[in-house]
Amino acid sequence: QVQLVESGGGLVQPGGSLRVSCVASGFTFSSYFMSWVRQAPGKGLEWVSLINVSGGSTYYADSVKGRFTISRDNAKNTLYLQMDSLNPEDTALYYCARVGSYNGIEVHDYWGQGTAVTVSS
Repeated sequence: QVQLVESGGGLVQPGGSLRVSCVASGFTFSSYFMSWVRQAPGKGLEWVSLINVSGGSTYYADSVKGRFTISRDNAKNTLYLQMDSLNPEDTALYYCARVGSYNGIEVHDYWGQGTAVTVSS
């Protein structure tokens, strides 16, 4: 079965950096676009970043552009999110999600359990 397991979250000071990871199993990881999505306390889901199958094309929300870097290692079935210049507004539960296509419509069809990132002094 499809599984996505995030790790690497934690407490970091403002201005600091953190890298979160997502290990995929149960499907051909290298055949799917992947996303990071976050949910801040008391708020809705916010898409953060997307990467294509090869890792050659990446996309970011304006709120993280220039500070976050998405990448993938298809040999290790692992998705990464490098987060730099963190600020308290980045505090959230970070999810990785698979992008599936159903009748031409792309959706996040599988999600991990999330890893918590807290930015605070």
